Amino acid sequence: MTEKQNRKAAVLKEFREYVSAYNPSDPKIKLKIDHTYRVAGLCERIAESAGADSELAWLSGMLHDIGRFEQVRRFNTFVDAASVDHAELSHSLLFSEGLLERFVPDLSEKERGLLEKAVQYHSLYRLPAELTAEEKTVCQILRDADKIDIFRVNCDTPPEEIYNVTTEELKTAAVTDAVRECFFRKTAVRRDLRRTAVDYLVGHICLAFELVYPVSRQIAKEQGYLDRMLGFASRNPDTAAWFRYMREHIWDENPEENS
Repeated sequence: MTEKQNRKAAVLKEFREYVSAYNPSDPKIKLKIDHTYRVAGLCERIAESAGADSELAWLSGMLHDIGRFEQVRRFNTFVDAASVDHAELSHSLLFSEGLLERFVPDLSEKERGLLEKAVQYHSLYRLPAELTAEEKTVCQILRDADKIDIFRVNCDTPPEEIYNVTTEELKTAAVTDAVRECFFRKTAVRRDLRRTAVDYLVGHICLAFELVYPVSRQIAKEQGYLDRMLGFASRNPDTAAWFRYMREHIWDENPEENS
């Protein structure tokens, strides 16, 4: 194998050993294991299309959610507002507590710095303005890949596992006006605006507006998960009408530049 292949194999081996301590048969743990592999693959594909460092992009995908496993162990939820900021926990484990060296002990200072930014900022509403062009690229690739796979997770996973709500709560909930306004403006939904169970689903749909790279939008359309999310069958008449509206306008031209 090449040096690059050896490095990837070593990371995969360490990742499997790391997550084995968190009961991979637990649906929440399995969800994040599968999500990690898919996001890493998407990062690699997007980076290749963008002419960026595909190896570093793949690594960012493998490590971006490493804090999710501790989040589940400690709080049994993926809801950051009800537990801990998972991106900050991932960043702390990797870069403050030394976990990064277990996976990749030979990163250059530059690679380490770029990876640190990508992990720390992958779930922010907006990236810090002071990032360099290279830092911004690494962050945007990971953020695009993460969003694309969130569409899949919403289709393949019961809402109880994602949002800690019942299916009944989700199907009868109303969409908050502030969340609807985000769709009108074609922007992501800030966490503090979400009030109801279905607000979270609409918020995940709105992630489509934040995709930066053309190949990312292409992948999202090809996979079809976003269309399935938009086909959500609400028993609340107002919510059902809103989802019909979103289906008709999801790919309208964005009125704002998002980054």
